[in-house]
Amino acid sequence: MENKKLISDIEEKYQKQGENPETYLKGLLHAKPLNYWDYVEVDTLLSLQKPRTNFKDEEIFIMYHQVTELVLKLMVHEIKQIVFADTVSEQMLITKLNRLNRYTSMLITSFDVMREGMDYDDYNTFRATLAPASGFQSAQFRFIEIYCTRIENLINTEGKKRLPANPSVEDYFEHIYWKDAGLNRSTGKKTLTLRQFEEKYLDSFISLAKKVKGKTIEEISLNIQNPSDELLKAFREFDYMYNVKYPLIHLNTARHYLDKKGENQQATGGSEWKKYLHPKFQQRKFFPALWSETDIASWGDE
Repeated sequence: MENKKLISDIEEKYQKQGENPETYLKGLLHAKPLNYWDYVEVDTLLSLQKPRTNFKDEEIFIMYHQVTELVLKLMVHEIKQIVFADTVSEQMLITKLNRLNRYTSMLITSFDVMREGMDYDDYNTFRATLAPASGFQSAQFRFIEIYCTRIENLINTEGKKRLPANPSVEDYFEHIYWKDAGLNRSTGKKTLTLRQFEEKYLDSFISLAKKVKGKTIEEISLNIQNPSDELLKAFREFDYMYNVKYPLIHLNTARHYLDKKGENQQATGGSEWKKYLHPKFQQRKFFPALWSETDIASWGDE
């Protein structure tokens, strides 16, 4: 009886789609069995490392950043389910935020691979071949920011001073905190790293910001009546880990390789990395209403 019910359900599925169930059943009869390496695309995945030098640790550097991008994609996957849901329950938010917190924790702890996993001198030799590429050019960081909070929360104090009255989305992106990493505000000159990044992604960032206006996770949080302590804790944990702990561990790893011997080396993208990476400069908060004035004043204290 169970087999008959299963066949009946399959037939009903395809009939609802206006398809002939027999066609799909015949296809299933001749389909090859699935295996792990094809499903996960293992061969493709392991072929994606293309070092530019003969230094062995360059492959570690590439794989580390590829793993980071995959973790960021996991985060975007969870965030989009919140932002584009028809209804969002408190339990759904708690579940998704706990996942985001686990992924952010992975990003934080993974920096040991960078800090302890490469030879100092080799890294500082092969990294010169990577210019003007920079981790600054990771678009998924920016997508996460846009999904999570109103665009005005991505403008630091100095940027807010430059904003016109009634700023447009485009105005906000002119003064967004990360742009200062590659733009000399006095001369208007941009680094090649920033120019490349904006040419490829800026239109997408602006389009997404307009699309999610009123739907960001921050705005969803502001509409929750009487949120539980568990939910508030999950929101704060995500905000602090992603916007304070993660940038600080990134900054300290950069110091290890670029400033360890007092060399004060420049990042491959030419950014003012000491300033740009610090939370006190970024001043990025996804859920500012959840923090006290004291919290905000000490944001990013090491």
